[in-house]
Amino acid sequence: MIIRPVLPEDRAQWDALYRGYAGFYRVEQTEGMRDTVWSWLHDDSKETCGLVAQGAGGRLVGLTQYRPFARPLAATTGCFLDDLFVAPEARGQGVAEALIDGVRAVAADNGWSVVRWITAENNYRGRAVYDRVATRTPWVTYDIKP
Repeated sequence: MIIRPVLPEDRAQWDALYRGYAGFYRVEQTEGMRDTVWSWLHDDSKETCGLVAQGAGGRLVGLTQYRPFARPLAATTGCFLDDLFVAPEARGQGVAEALIDGVRAVAADNGWSVVRWITAENNYRGRAVYDRVATRTPWVTYDIKP
């Protein structure tokens, strides 16, 4: 397995994985929404970046999107891991850990102070991985519409 930046020629496979990710969380997502995220991944003026896990025969088996974020209280820049998805048939093979390690390496290369992410309370399989590779924080997340 190879962890590498997402490339323009990955679009069809990335799209299938991202649809799977949205489906996992039961989020309705349109082709236009995926077009927007895809454009961010290939626009240097946008902060969102992506990595993919490439398996046998060049097939993509996982993806992650991440971006830097300011941490004013710490006076540092952190890395927010927005999305992480592994194809169901590739789960249990170390793909999630490899993608997280890939983001961690990017963060280290950029001098970012932390890699942070959130997940659903009921994402038990994912949380089992996260509990092995990271420290669960005591912070509670809130959303409010503008």
